[in-house]
Amino acid sequence: MSGTRWGVGVGGVAAAAYGAWLLLRLDLGQLVSAVLWLGGGVLAHDAVLAPLVVLVSLLLVRLLPQPARLPAALVGLVWGTVTVMALPVLSGQGGGDENATLLDRSYGTAWMCLTAGAAAVVLVWSGVRARRGRRAGT
Repeated sequence: MSGTRWGVGVGGVAAAAYGAWLLLRLDLGQLVSAVLWLGGGVLAHDAVLAPLVVLVSLLLVRLLPQPARLPAALVGLVWGTVTVMALPVLSGQGGGDENATLLDRSYGTAWMCLTAGAAAVVLVWSGVRARRGRRAGT
């Protein structure tokens, strides 16, 4: 085994040991809360997000022309990830009178600009792919 593999392996074992040590320092209530939070994330992904992505993908494969499928999939992956990560600020969680600086921007407007930009990228990229396909005769 190469030195790089050993280094990555030792680093991974050290990180896992540190995480286990931190878990052992939690009281029972904190440990139950952490397990529920992690389990909720897995459940939300497996029961909601993954099936939704599969259904949208199947729908788009039927509706989109061939040159648009790859751009829509890749841009959709980035857009979807950013959207999921932005849900707390888009929904206004964490804002309020206690600390007005937490949500000091129009996050909804920024998200709509991201969405419009993502759609533009898909349209331009799809057009380029379609044009190349016509030139190649496919």
